[in-house]
Amino acid sequence: MGGTVRGLVVLGDSTTVGVGDPVPGGWRGVGPLLAAAFPDARYLNTSVTGARAGTVRREQLGRALAARPDAAVLVVGMNDVLRSDFDPVALHADLDAVVGALVAAGAVVVTVRFHDHGRVFRLPGPLRRALRARVGELNAVLDAVVRRHGAGCVDLDRLEGAYEPGTWAVDRLHPSELGHRRLAAAFAARLAEAGCEVPGAVSPVCTGGITVTPLHHAGWLVFKGVPWLWRRGRDLVPHAAAILYRSWTGREAVAAPPGALPPPLTAEGQLNR
Repeated sequence: MGGTVRGLVVLGDSTTVGVGDPVPGGWRGVGPLLAAAFPDARYLNTSVTGARAGTVRREQLGRALAARPDAAVLVVGMNDVLRSDFDPVALHADLDAVVGALVAAGAVVVTVRFHDHGRVFRLPGPLRRALRARVGELNAVLDAVVRRHGAGCVDLDRLEGAYEPGTWAVDRLHPSELGHRRLAAAFAARLAEAGCEVPGAVSPVCTGGITVTPLHHAGWLVFKGVPWLWRRGRDLVPHAAAILYRSWTGREAVAAPPGALPPPLTAEGQLNR
């Protein structure tokens, strides 16, 4: 593992699709920005907007392995967190299978652990606490998988400018061009730390993207932001209600409401019952 990167694959969801970094004709984002640092490597991006960990395992992993990658980047999990059927056990199985297969194929794998997104995308208190708890479960799964397979990891909570407005796109859900560049640079650094030769560099200078105006912000809020908050809020409400119950009574709910979290994972990735 390590050495010359002849093949680079990127797997995941809308972040690795490039959403938030608009260019004429579509999205750019972290994948092409990272690939530019490996100018002689074959590049494949299997990412799909809305992908969950199971989607990556079923629909992206086979294509990624067929590309014979020497390096692989994976960003997935937030779409699992934002659903009422969130299941950390199934999430662990899917992520473990994906990372394990890539490592077994000889790829250096780098993934991410997630930040407190409620500090970026402003949510009502109960929903923010529900989201933070879910992200904590996701990160526990990611930590266990990373340890087991010796993968690299970018901690988004410690990423340069993680909580600066300029790092985020108008939707506050995806990185802006600057955010994508910072994320790509962090991936390149982790690959280098794992022994990969990184012949180029990710430029921090924003160029080539479409300028985002106040009109874009207003349009997103009306047509995307409010509908999204309504849909995801309904998914998180049962878990938020459980959090409110515990804060008011100081004890656990007698019966877990629909969508509540199962017991957390231990450091070894097993259920802590």
